[in-house]
Amino acid sequence: MNPDRAARLAGAVGSWRAALRIARREARRARGRTALVLAMITLPVLALTFAAASYDMSELTPAERVGRQLGTADAELRWVARGPVVQSAWGDGWSHEGEPVQAAPVTAEQVGRLLPAGSRVLEIRRWAPVPFRIDDRDETFSGRIVDLTDPLGAGLARVLAGRPPGGAGEIALNPAALRRLQVRPGDTVTVADGSASYRVVGVVEFPEELRPVAALHPAAAPGPLTEPDNTFLVDLPSELDGDLVRRLNAYGVVVTGRTPAPVAPPAGDAVFVPSRSPALDVEQMSTMVLVGGLGLLEVVLLVGPAFAVGVRRRRRDLALVAVAGGDAAQLRRVVLADGVVLGAVGAAAGVVLGVAVAFAGRPLVEQYLFGARFGGYRCWPVALVAIAAVAVLAGVLAALAPAWTAARQDVVAGLAGRRTAPAHRRRWLAVGLLLTAGGAAVAAAGAAGSTPSVTLAGLVVGELGLVFATPTLVGLLARLGRALPLAPRIALRDASRNRSSTAPAISAVMAAVAGSVALGVYLASDEARADRMYEPTVPYGNVVVSSPDPERAADAGTRARVVAAARAHLGADHVAALTTADCPPAVDSCSVTPVLPPERTCPWPPGDGLSAAERRQALADARCRDAPADQYGQYFEVVVDDGTALPILTGADPADVAAATAVLRAGGAVVTDPRYLVDDRVRVLVNHFGDDPDAPPPAAAALPGHALRTGTGIDRLLLSAPAADRLGLVTRPVGWAVDGVADQRRQDRFVAALRPLGLQVEIERGRPDSGARPLLLLLAAASGVVTVGAAGIATGLAAAEGRRDLSTLAAVGAGPGVRRLLSLCQAGVIAVLGSTLGIVAGLGTALIILTATNRRYASTWPVSEPYPMVVPWTVLGVLVLVPLVAMLGAGLFTRSRLPVERRLD
Repeated sequence: MNPDRAARLAGAVGSWRAALRIARREARRARGRTALVLAMITLPVLALTFAAASYDMSELTPAERVGRQLGTADAELRWVARGPVVQSAWGDGWSHEGEPVQAAPVTAEQVGRLLPAGSRVLEIRRWAPVPFRIDDRDETFSGRIVDLTDPLGAGLARVLAGRPPGGAGEIALNPAALRRLQVRPGDTVTVADGSASYRVVGVVEFPEELRPVAALHPAAAPGPLTEPDNTFLVDLPSELDGDLVRRLNAYGVVVTGRTPAPVAPPAGDAVFVPSRSPALDVEQMSTMVLVGGLGLLEVVLLVGPAFAVGVRRRRRDLALVAVAGGDAAQLRRVVLADGVVLGAVGAAAGVVLGVAVAFAGRPLVEQYLFGARFGGYRCWPVALVAIAAVAVLAGVLAALAPAWTAARQDVVAGLAGRRTAPAHRRRWLAVGLLLTAGGAAVAAAGAAGSTPSVTLAGLVVGELGLVFATPTLVGLLARLGRALPLAPRIALRDASRNRSSTAPAISAVMAAVAGSVALGVYLASDEARADRMYEPTVPYGNVVVSSPDPERAADAGTRARVVAAARAHLGADHVAALTTADCPPAVDSCSVTPVLPPERTCPWPPGDGLSAAERRQALADARCRDAPADQYGQYFEVVVDDGTALPILTGADPADVAAATAVLRAGGAVVTDPRYLVDDRVRVLVNHFGDDPDAPPPAAAALPGHALRTGTGIDRLLLSAPAADRLGLVTRPVGWAVDGVADQRRQDRFVAALRPLGLQVEIERGRPDSGARPLLLLLAAASGVVTVGAAGIATGLAAAEGRRDLSTLAAVGAGPGVRRLLSLCQAGVIAVLGSTLGIVAGLGTALIILTATNRRYASTWPVSEPYPMVVPWTVLGVLVLVPLVAMLGAGLFTRSRLPVERRLD
């Protein structure tokens, strides 16, 4: 090696060694600041380590998975197709040539004929629905139908109490099912329709499913099982060899053994059928990396102020290093070493604690998060090394800006202990504005192209731009503080003088709030869009009771029980019979639809084949704007009625109902779309489908018509009985329509009263709740925690840095409340400014994403429902209150006694 290069390398190594020793000494001296930094680095490392270790333990190895799958058996056989198959080595996937034909149900005896002499076979059904009645509701549990008393089935489950079910009328439940049903061993449970009852004889646990599971003996299976499972456990007289696997594959049987089978890969145009979900694609991986980058940036912004304050507290020491001959690079290394030491210690502590918490909390995680038992105790070393490296990187990045500041400080001012205001260069403002604009453009492009990773990358870039521009904004606000009272003026002055610590704290609050607001606006807008697109089947609160059996729907006794239940539980005033129109007896299938006149039909077909000019013409065509659903074809529910069920199904106004009833009783038809009405007549077409040459030709008729102008519900065609006869249709009763709005408890009692009749009940309760509101509140809470934490950290550091100012205030006669007020104002500067910037940035981000998405929707045909801009005021209200909480907390937890320090000059 070149002597000069070796000397420089030795000097750099020695410089880093000295810097690390200084950092270790400084960490011991400033224990409070050290503990703060370690806590902020350790907590995310602990969380990530916990997640990585838990995920690694949850991912079973092939041997672990097969061990659970087989229990004590030698192999599992699954008869999957009628014809040869080629399977994977572990039997977790198979391939075939051409289109496979599903295997018919087979018996254990048929499977035994394919095996060597002396083999034993046990049939098993790993999933069968078992419905139970819980609090007047039906809830379906996962059922395992297997003889657990057989030695082959005994290894599939662990008996926790009692014994396995041994015959009909017995059942075993896992702990989750016992809790859900609120029963104990010895009690009796009944299936939802009351057709079977079982006595609970034991408590078992299937390791692959900790959610409610019921274990049944094959003799106790609840009713016929429609889908064949064709799964068998076998005990072989000798080891499973390749010849037996190939022979079974020739019959369409997939074999899973305890060791991988010697099989050949699929050949030709065979199609592989995997049984496990595919790995993460590039889009998902890039999104995860960007989310991790956002989290890393948040940690850096929260930790950075502590390093900045540490540099200011050590400016005399750093000046002595410079006087002793240290150059700018060595000064930077001294500060960067703080990040290396604290990052490494925080990473080590977080990894150790994360692994310990993952191991100790494993039973709870298995039960409540994954719903399955884990495999062996593992901790994914590669992921832990990566997490630790990221933690050290976070420490170094957090110390990077203070390191550059330390290298540029005035040595004379540092030796004298004087502050020097940082010279903030305007180029950083320009860089920040350029990054913000560029990030907005990238986010808009990603939203327009439906690429989440690109959108997220744009948000990251835009957030970095706001981080660069924040110090300049703090300086501008400090100029406005000249007209304020003493405490807020000092708070703004300190924020401007200590931008290296204040700006990162403000940026951390801004980032958390902006993300919450942007995601909250998107979720709220998506909820509003879903509300617009939702079409109720009947008016809110009304009920449709249907029966698949026409004889039961026509039975007078069943109708009487429905009417009695509706009046007793729903307080219903009106119960109307529902009748539909079926195809003629000689026709297999048919469709009954009103005919839209050609002059009212949209001429532009759906798809991406239209040019930009044609899309503009289609968007401007009134025939296409009125009912965009026509482009994909409308489906009409056909009801044969005389006006009795019409008000319950549509909720139309009385005058509209009266006019429609008159038309129906005159032998006409009623539609819910006015475009189908021409000269008070509706043309109805009946198309017949099938290959029968004797089938009648299509039937059509122009009937007296009425179009409902009011009401709600899906598209319907209501025919009178004479009109149905004229079209050659056959009427069939299907159920009843019930009016009236009742609360959830009364509705549940109504459903429970009709359950023994085997009827289906549909209650219009509006669009199902998507669960977005709890997520919005969770986002607001997370942002609030970051805001309060960042304000508290920065306020505490500012208080530690400003002890001399507090001493000066005490010396000139300031009262004890001044310190509380000063701390309150310092927290307010960070929390209020960060929350304000975050709300503005979040709203702007959401507006960009929604606008770009709507522009993309507007360029397609047919046009999709656009996203409205909906602001979640609950979230914004919480975020507005959070700065007040931070300010009050700073004021309450600050000691009011002002320190008096004696200075010797």
